[in-house]
Amino acid sequence: MSEQVLASWNDGPARQAILDYVHGATTPGTAFVEPADRVAAFDNDGTLWVEQPLPPQFDFVFRIWEAEVKADPSLAARQPYKALVERDQGFFEALATQEPEAVATLLEAFTRSWAGTTPGEFDAQVREWTRTVRDPRFGVPYVELVYRPMLELFDLLRAKGFRVFVCSGGGRDFMRVFAEDTWGVLKENVIGSAAGYTYTGGRIVRSRELEGGLNLGPGKPEHIFAHTGRLPAFAGGNADVDIEMLRSAAFALLVRHDDDRREYAYTKGAEASLAAAERLGWTVVSMKDDWTALF
Repeated sequence: MSEQVLASWNDGPARQAILDYVHGATTPGTAFVEPADRVAAFDNDGTLWVEQPLPPQFDFVFRIWEAEVKADPSLAARQPYKALVERDQGFFEALATQEPEAVATLLEAFTRSWAGTTPGEFDAQVREWTRTVRDPRFGVPYVELVYRPMLELFDLLRAKGFRVFVCSGGGRDFMRVFAEDTWGVLKENVIGSAAGYTYTGGRIVRSRELEGGLNLGPGKPEHIFAHTGRLPAFAGGNADVDIEMLRSAAFALLVRHDDDRREYAYTKGAEASLAAAERLGWTVVSMKDDWTALF
């Protein structure tokens, strides 16, 4: 195997476990996985890019909603606009750990804000955000804060016949805007929480309804199965809301944020997943020890 495989990964148990699994899954024998079943699914926030102090999609929507509140002050009486106006740290912390109730409130407002718009109109707003807005700590566009080692893992899996999917609690259509350029993942391989669409007047427009429920916790394997007709052979995540997806896979990879110099060190929202990894024998990746480069 080429020396360039997983080039930003230190030699160690995590890298070796990945290589061993991929070799077994693609070599005739007891661990062989049929090519059609080689589905690999990965969370996004905190697994593929930085999620602190808040997942990047929140930066995008908060800017839109602040403008909406200025135009219609009555919005400030309900969530999530109320939390924005009052700078409610409790609400923001709930979003940071992807607590379903807080995320549901966010997505309901998200569907309201863009109801009746076309995909092209929404995509243009997201592209403008990716081009002009910078992360407050690192000073670069958020799409430049994708983890290089995970992109190398995508390359390895694709080279071995796996189909790579991104499965996030975040907005499916938001991620699809940059998926192909940033991850090399086709739009149709992005799974997430999403508004429905209707075809009316000769065009596709967003509706006010959330399609298929939240893509968090048990929603992740449910959405993956609904999308692919299969459960993942390989899954990667970093938080408690990824546990069910990781448990549904033959090989589970959990990213641990423990590098406060190059990124952040935290376990909040990941305590249960770290305990599950130890109990179930999942492969845990230390950002500090296993990755020679982050971005």
